[in-house]
Amino acid sequence: MATLRELKGRIGSVASSEKITGAMKMISSAKMHRAEADLRKLLPFRAQIETIIGNLLSTDADFSSPLSEPRQVSNAAIVVLGSDDGLCGGYNINIFKDLLARINEGREKWGREVKFTIFTVGRKIDRAVRKIADSSIVVVNDPEINSKSAGDAVKAFSRRLCDMYLAGEIDCVDLLYMNFQSVSRQRLRCDRYLPVDSADLTSSGAQAAFRPCIFEPDASTIYRSVLPMYLLSVMQEVFTENRASEQAARVMAMQSANDNAKNLLDDLQLEYNKLRQQGITTELLDILGGQVKND
Repeated sequence: MATLRELKGRIGSVASSEKITGAMKMISSAKMHRAEADLRKLLPFRAQIETIIGNLLSTDADFSSPLSEPRQVSNAAIVVLGSDDGLCGGYNINIFKDLLARINEGREKWGREVKFTIFTVGRKIDRAVRKIADSSIVVVNDPEINSKSAGDAVKAFSRRLCDMYLAGEIDCVDLLYMNFQSVSRQRLRCDRYLPVDSADLTSSGAQAAFRPCIFEPDASTIYRSVLPMYLLSVMQEVFTENRASEQAARVMAMQSANDNAKNLLDDLQLEYNKLRQQGITTELLDILGGQVKND
């Protein structure tokens, strides 16, 4: 049985842990709200690009882009986004499990000979994915890219994927990430990034508010110029979604840890009070026993 001193020490340690998890929850919550604000800032740019594409799709003009031309898949690329830091519950584990499922689905769809190039974003997910690397799975981690990347780094990464697709090094690109919905809900998504499917552009609402336009120089040239901008906006949104989802998962993990610390603190405090009361009772009995003996 623990002594009063040991229980007091454990109570102090648990109380300190409770304060730490509470502080970490507040920090993660602030970062999550910042990522939410960044998502809202991306909307005008994304909406304008989709409006331009919607105007193009509403015409009878013939246009195409090498980025939207499908081909036979022999080397598939998957960009899997996770976290650089831990303490976010099963965030990376769930993403990794879904990646394994996507690889198996790809082999059933394209054949067992298909090769995969996995681009990892985040140290934690990179460490997990490297365990499955073999002759048919190549893991690529760009040191310039991490889960906190934004702006120029994301732009360079998007351009690199497009260049690899145009050069024939990869035949398709999928984005595997956590879609942020709320602080308590993040949903795994796997979206086709390349080649761009015009049906996806239509279903995304790109044609919702088009107006008759005269295109200069021509629709095909504009389409080829705007499509990389659209891909960039998608990549920026995915990175921001990943940051928001990671912080939301960390908020929930810290909340759970904080609740557990509170419950443990209550149990320890109750045990401490019982042991202290038992000690007081024993001392009183000893005192009364001594008095009776003296009488």
